[in-house]
Amino acid sequence: MKKFSLIGLLLLIGISINAQNQIPEPLQKVLETHGGLDEWRSMQGLQYDIERKGGDETHQIHLWDRRDKVEAPNFSLGYDGKQIWLNDKTGDYKGNAIFYHNLMFYFYAMPFVLADDGINYAEATPLQFEGKEYPGIHISYQAEVGASPEDEYFIYYNPKTFQMEWLGYTVTYFSKEKSSKIKWIRYNDWTEVDGFILPKSMTWYNIEEGKPTTAKSSTAFKNVKVIKEGFVEGTFKKPENAVVVE
Repeated sequence: MKKFSLIGLLLLIGISINAQNQIPEPLQKVLETHGGLDEWRSMQGLQYDIERKGGDETHQIHLWDRRDKVEAPNFSLGYDGKQIWLNDKTGDYKGNAIFYHNLMFYFYAMPFVLADDGINYAEATPLQFEGKEYPGIHISYQAEVGASPEDEYFIYYNPKTFQMEWLGYTVTYFSKEKSSKIKWIRYNDWTEVDGFILPKSMTWYNIEEGKPTTAKSSTAFKNVKVIKEGFVEGTFKKPENAVVVE
């Protein structure tokens, strides 16, 4: 299993529900609301476009083994199952391919990625926002799972509909240490795709005293496909002109 290196520490209540990846009942209900975990696991691929100022990016992910590829007008990058590669077509790519190759997938594929192997669950302090209270679930990782087992997620959901509403996280990739600087994404723009409830857009929020305040920026997704039969052979193969990134 591959995962990007995000997520830090929020104030929690309760104790770990278990360390054997038994999904707690509230998260089971959230997953069912969004289309069902068994149905999601029967699908092999996911593809979508992200609107960017420099031109749309096409993201492709093999859901079973997490190979991936990002194709943009001036670059492409991906993970072929063994190594991360970058094809910088113009020589001016400024990003971090290791950090970015599956970053948006983990945001987009919420809440399903929160049922991956090697996860611990606990109850999180509810989020209060504009007079509403959202129950939360804390997700952490067992030792040696993924690139950074220090990563943590905090999912918040509507207590009546069990639809996901918020994600709290901190960035730990660069420091390799837990952080108290919480970032927030609001998920309140959903669309139905092949029976799954997936984001049409997601909105990052400004923060005061560790809590979300006002909308800051949004990312829109389009041309979404959930693929049952997977991708054609060679989709994720490193191109001839690409270099391995370490």
